[in-house]
Amino acid sequence: MSTSSSQIKLGPASLTEALFESLRARIINGEIAPGERVTEQRVADEYGVARPTAKSCLERLTSLGLLRRVAHKSAVVPQLAAAEIADLFFSRETFEAAATAHLARNQRLPPEMTQAQTTMTQAADRGDFAEQVQADIAFHWGLVHGLSSERLSRMYEMISGEIHLTMGQYAAHRRTTPSTVVSEHEAIMAAIRDGDEERACTALIEHLAHARDRVLAQVNEGE
Repeated sequence: MSTSSSQIKLGPASLTEALFESLRARIINGEIAPGERVTEQRVADEYGVARPTAKSCLERLTSLGLLRRVAHKSAVVPQLAAAEIADLFFSRETFEAAATAHLARNQRLPPEMTQAQTTMTQAADRGDFAEQVQADIAFHWGLVHGLSSERLSRMYEMISGEIHLTMGQYAAHRRTTPSTVVSEHEAIMAAIRDGDEERACTALIEHLAHARDRVLAQVNEGE
């Protein structure tokens, strides 16, 4: 990616958080491409921040899997192999199915999920791919946050970066109609509302399987 001579302006949030969110979004949407180097100096120059601030942000992105760094090398945006993607979805299913079962048993639908679904529906109607991805991310985080378990949230965060990276890089939503993912989410939500644990988990597992297959199809085509 060619960089602009003008610095990228950050929003009103705290500097470190705003920097993180901006870089995270650029990596997910492919503006910073797989294999591209992201150095402290580059971030400092593009955003007009101090190198320690850039370093802290890059370390956070690396810990989440959005960047990878090997000894004495610059951080780069990774591109997961098929086996890594399959393992990632296996891990997602383990976390998210447990959360879904718990929510269904209690017939509790977190507001975060409801809001994400509304946003995603509107984005699908507009054909806004980037917004669909962000809403999809929020929906699945809503499942996990709905348990109010700090430990589960911390464990899920360990794979969240790779989840988001995969969704953005492979543009899996583009392999289906905009309403498909919305409908799959609605099926999960309806089962949770009804307190039907088995149906909720089945709907979630099928939803993740469809997403996995779309991503792997993109990988196979690329190879």
